[in-house]
This record gives sequence, C-alpha cells and structure tokens, in this order.
Amino acid sequence: MDASLEKMVDPTLAEMGKNLNEAMKMLEDNQRKVEEENEKKYAWKDIPGPLQGSGQDMVSILQLVQNLMHGEEEEETSQAYRLQNVGEQGHMALLGHSLAAYISVLDRERLRKLTTRILSDTTLWLCRLFRYENGSAYYHEDDREGLLKICRLVIHTRYEDYTIEGFNVLYAKQPVIYISSAARTGLGQALCNQLGLPLSCMCRVPCNTMFGSQHQMDVALLDRVIKDDVESGKLPLLLVANAGTPGAGHTDKLGRLKELCEQYNMWLHVEGVNLATLALGYVSSSVLAATKCDSMTLTLGSWLGLPAVPAVTLYRHEDPSLSLAAGLTSSQPVEKLRALPLWLSLQYLGHDGIVERIKRASQLSQRLLENLKNLDFIKTSVEDELSSPVVVFKFFREYSDRDQTSHAAQASTIQHPIISNERHIYDTLNQWLGEQLAQLVPASGVDVVELEDEGTCVRFSPLMTSAVLGTEIQDIDQLVDCLKMKIPVLTSTLQLREEFEQEVRRTVGLLYIEDLSWPGLGVVRYNYHSDGKNDDKQEKELEKINTELLKKLNELESDLTFSLGPEFGGQKNCVYIGMVTEDLDVAELVETIAATGREIEENSRLLENMTEVVRKGIQEAQLQLQKANEERLLEEGLLRQIPVVGSVLNWFSPFQASPKGRTFNLTAGSLESTESTYVSKAQGTGTTPPPTPTSSLAKQRLPGQKIFKRSLRSSDAFSETSSVSHCDDLEKVDQRPPAQPPGQEQGSLEMEKPEEQKVVAQATKTDAEDVPTDTSPHDCVKAEEHESQR
Repeated sequence: MDASLEKMVDPTLAEMGKNLNEAMKMLEDNQRKVEEENEKKYAWKDIPGPLQGSGQDMVSILQLVQNLMHGEEEEETSQAYRLQNVGEQGHMALLGHSLAAYISVLDRERLRKLTTRILSDTTLWLCRLFRYENGSAYYHEDDREGLLKICRLVIHTRYEDYTIEGFNVLYAKQPVIYISSAARTGLGQALCNQLGLPLSCMCRVPCNTMFGSQHQMDVALLDRVIKDDVESGKLPLLLVANAGTPGAGHTDKLGRLKELCEQYNMWLHVEGVNLATLALGYVSSSVLAATKCDSMTLTLGSWLGLPAVPAVTLYRHEDPSLSLAAGLTSSQPVEKLRALPLWLSLQYLGHDGIVERIKRASQLSQRLLENLKNLDFIKTSVEDELSSPVVVFKFFREYSDRDQTSHAAQASTIQHPIISNERHIYDTLNQWLGEQLAQLVPASGVDVVELEDEGTCVRFSPLMTSAVLGTEIQDIDQLVDCLKMKIPVLTSTLQLREEFEQEVRRTVGLLYIEDLSWPGLGVVRYNYHSDGKNDDKQEKELEKINTELLKKLNELESDLTFSLGPEFGGQKNCVYIGMVTEDLDVAELVETIAATGREIEENSRLLENMTEVVRKGIQEAQLQLQKANEERLLEEGLLRQIPVVGSVLNWFSPFQASPKGRTFNLTAGSLESTESTYVSKAQGTGTTPPPTPTSSLAKQRLPGQKIFKRSLRSSDAFSETSSVSHCDDLEKVDQRPPAQPPGQEQGSLEMEKPEEQKVVAQATKTDAEDVPTDTSPHDCVKAEEHESQR
C-alpha cells in the first residue's frame, strides 16, 4: 500500500492516502485492545480477586494465609493462639500430612508396603501403651465416626442376612442401642441418623439417683430395661459406657456392665477422657476394667497436644471380612496414610514423653483439688479424688444450723418456687465465676459446664486443654488466688440481694424487676407517673428517664457497675446493678436511685411544661401591650402622636410618664410589673423554687471513702465529723446545679440558653420606648436617664 502511494504522481493524494492508512491502523489497534480487555473482563467477572491475572508468588499467598489466620487488624492480641503452644511435636504432626500427600504419588507396590508398616507400627504401639492387647485400630477424623463404624460392625455380626436383605431384617427384629444419660449431647441422634435407624432404637439409661455417683449408669435399671426389650421381641445390640463423662469426668461401673453385656450378648464400647490414665503406672480399678471392653475410642490429639492427628478406635473382632464391610478396614493404601501424622508424633515423643504429658495433667488436677479443699463456699464434685483427671467445682453457701432450720421450714412452705429460684441464682453466680476465671487465667483452660443434678459448675480438665495451652503449676496457683478474690464478692452479693429487693419494694417510685439470670445485686426500674398519657408516650418517657438515671449513676464515684443488662434477653428500661462487696450501704444506694430519678422526672416535667407556659405568657403580654398603648393614647392625647406636632408640643409642655415594664416569672408562670425594680434599683427575689430532691441517707464520708460504702470506723468518730461536710456530700450525691449569682432573679433559673432569652425578651417588651425588664439594675438606671432626657 505504501509503495503504491509513493508511485502516485500527485503528492497531495499520496499524503492523504498515507495519513488515512495510519489512521486506520490506529483505529484497528484501539479496537483490538478494546476487544482483548472485554475478553478479560468477561473471563474475570465471576472469579475472585486472587485468581485474576497470571498468578501470584509464594510470598503473597503465604501473606494472605497469615492475614486470614490472625486478621489484618491485630485485634485481641492478648489472646494466646493455640499454634503458639504446639511445639516441635506439633510440627511433626503437621509434617505428617505433607508427607502423606507426597507418599501417595509413589508406585502402588512401594506404597502398599510403606502404609502397611506405618499402620501396623502405630496400632501395636497404641495397644501396648493403653493395655489393649490383640486389638485392631481404625483412624478417623471425627471422634464419633469410630463408634458409628462399630455399630455397623455389630449389625453385620448379629444380623447374618443384613448384607443381602438390608433393613428388612432390622424391621423383623428391631435393634436397640443403649447410651448413658450423661453421654455427650446429640450422640444418640447422630448414630440413628447415620445408621438410618428410627429414634426408637436409641435407649437412654438414667444414672443413679439414690446410691453411688449421680453420673454413673444405673446398672440395675439397665438390666430391667434389657429384659423388657428382649421380651418385647427387640435385639439388644450395643452399650456405650463412659470412662470419664463429658461433664464431670465420672466412670461407669465397667466391670458390672461387661458382665451384663456378656449375659445378653451385647457389644460394650467405652469412651472418655479417663482412658488416658491407662498409660500411667498406676491405674484405678474402675478405669482398668475398660481394657476388657470390645472397643474404645482414644482422642490423642487433645491429650498430647498434637494438632490435626486422627482419633483412634481400638476394637477386637475375628472376622476381617465383616470389618471390611463395616468400613473399619480399607483396601485402599491411601486411606491407611491417616496414621502417618500419629506415627511420626509418637516416635518423636517416645514412651516417656507420652506418659509424662498425661502424668503432668493428672498432677495439675490434684494440685487444684488440694487447694479447693481449703476454701470455704466451694463444693467439689469428684468421683475418685486420688486419680481423677477432671475437677468440677461450684460456689455454694452452706447454711448454719439455725439458718438451715429456718431455710428448710421456708422451703417446706413454698417448696417449688424457692428451690427453683435458689438454684437459678446459684447457676447464674457460677456462670459468672467461670467466665471471670477463664478471662483472668486463660492458660488454665477452665470452662463452664451444665450438669443435671449440680447445675452450673466450673470444670478443669487438663487432659483436654493443658497440653495445648501449656498449663503450668503457677497457672493453677494463680487460678486459686483469683478464686479467693471472687468468693467474698459472691457471698456479699448473695447476702445483699434480698435486702436490696426489700428496700426497693418499700421505696416509692421504684419497681423491683426479678431477673434470676443476672449475676449481680439486682435490677430496678424507676416508675414514671403517666398523668393519663397514652402507652407509647409513656414508654418513651420511661425510657428517657431511666436512660438519664443510668447516666447519672455512672457519673457517681462508686465501685458499683450500672448497665442496661445483657445484650440479649434483658428487661427494657431498667438499671442493672453488678456484683457488690460486703461494705455496701444498700439503703443509701436505693434512696439515691429514687432521689435521682425524681430529680430527673421533675426536670423533665419542667422542660415539658415550659413551652406551654411561655406561649401563654406571650399571649398575655401581647394583650397587656395593646392595653398599655390604648392607655398611653388616652393620657398623651391625639396631638402628641403626630410626628412634627408631637415633637413641638413635647418641647413646650413635656409629658411626664413613668415607664411600665413587664417581666416573666418562670417559677410563678405569670407576668409581673417592673415598678419595684425601678423603685429599689434592683431585681426582686421572686418566689423561691422548690428544693431539689435529695437522699435523706447521704452522710459524710471519710477521706478516700467512696459513695455507697459503710464507714469502717467507730460511730463516735463518725458523728464528730458528720456535721462538717453534710451539705457538701448532699451536693455530690444529688449533683445539684450551681447557685445563681446575686442580682439575678431565681425565677429565670431555667432561661440560660440564648433562644430562651429571646423568648423572654419578646414577652417583656411593652412599647418602643419601654426598656427591657429582664436586665440588670445598672441597665434599668440607664433606661430611666434616657426617658428623662426625652
């Protein structure tokens, strides 16, 4: 194209053709770029940001993972992450997952030999370590999956035609699985859902109610239930027992349960945290009986502080084909690599390291238990004090002989409400205690647990937490010290709750709100006098007054905490008072709340009525101004109103008239004459406003003593100084407004704002020549001089 253009004779046409060619190239290039960008947008529109472009480097990807783990904004930096306490043995477990993925690419024969060695070694070590001879092992991520596969194994074993006929054989003879009522929540329902069985196949066995531990399965009752099921044509299939209940860590009577299972040809499966003690040199007989069971589930990850290691279910069964049908064994070599992280970690720790970790956890429990025995108002719930790795305790105030007699008589009169309320209050206080201890000593790993008989308790289970959190002996000592500090607060709050309720109920204007779930002194609401208002307006006024009351109470210098209550489930328009100490003056606290509420209500009423009062005052002022203008017209005559004639007439015969002003008294709500102001050259005092409500129980405080605290000194020393600063303390408690300066009318106390001054000025103006009445005496003198000059 360019060569042909150069051959053209006409240079103008050649230049035009060249420019056109370049322009077309530019247009085509731009169009091509637009099309490429559109293709990229079309391809990227549904893809997240990290996948856009040509990929990212390893550093950027790891940085993204770090941000997701710890958060881009480092919030809650004081909390300890579990990865910080993993240690080298945890790194070995994490390395096992990477090696499992790498080993899986080997050729099939080499992979089979390697996985068989890893699986056999790990199974042998665990069986020897936990005294479970001649057992097989199934490794699983979900700790309930092992029990699920065991149930399938038992179904295949007890129902010979199950493989062929399926659920038809189950329908002819319904299987029954027995679990303890102290088992973990949802276990029975999860088994039925996964096995495809109705919930009627699950039987919950109650625990002992009269003899023995309240968390152990009732063997006699279980025997009667099994007999009834057999007589009704059902098939007892499996029994799930506990060697350490999830709540209190109690162990069932495994020896008697094993005999019962052998009698009815049932399978016995055991699980629980106490199985970890089988690795120790000394094992209690109750836990040692677990070695005779048919299967057990071990959670080594939490016991040894190993992250991402599988749980292990050890079992004894002679038919490998049924184990394969139930899913306990697999022909796939890759699935056998689940044991690799555990294989590496066990070798790293060794026998001594494994035993030492479990032994240290048991020592932590014994250390805490020994300290709890010396504390008053602390009740423990431990099955075997010599070897129990779980410590459960709660705050409970024992009654004296006389108090116990009166309390029993009161409970017999109204038994159900009192017992229920008392337990609910203790549950609330123990919930608060557990949360406080977990927050103050996070390395201890204590948590709150709900038990059927004891109610809310605090649990310390070091086998589940100490290896991960790195709990030491000093953490236990710190936990005991914190508990000693919280016990006096709990006892004081429990004792003063009833006194606070009585004081509030006898105080006019306050309403006691019973909220048993609030861990504190109590809940109070200031009642607003509606005066015939509708419900919506009354609710708004009530909310406004109680909100302002809460603000005023928080401004006081006290050790109490006032709040709106819990975020969810709390009462509206209430003041929640937190935990208190024994030196609290409940009467003064209640009276101060009532006085502050009355003050807020009266101020609210004054502001509410001010608009109406000022409006009526302005209307009256306008009428008086009109009347004053008519009287002036009659006194001065018509000629004095003409501009030129009036000036000449006033020059020859000046007209003497006294200024007539008006002032608006907010206290009286009326217009008043300013004649007394011009006579005395000073504003009058007016009507004395009503006194601000104050607390009649406010008293003088010693240096450093905060409000609502009873004096620790003798009454004589207190009386000598009580008259010195009684008024000062009243001002501190009631927060009175500062006194007004001399010369200012008391009735205009509330008219301090500029917009309110403007309203008063409009209400007090008489005519163009009158002086403002809401002024100082000095301004009034200047106004008289100006009038005389006229």
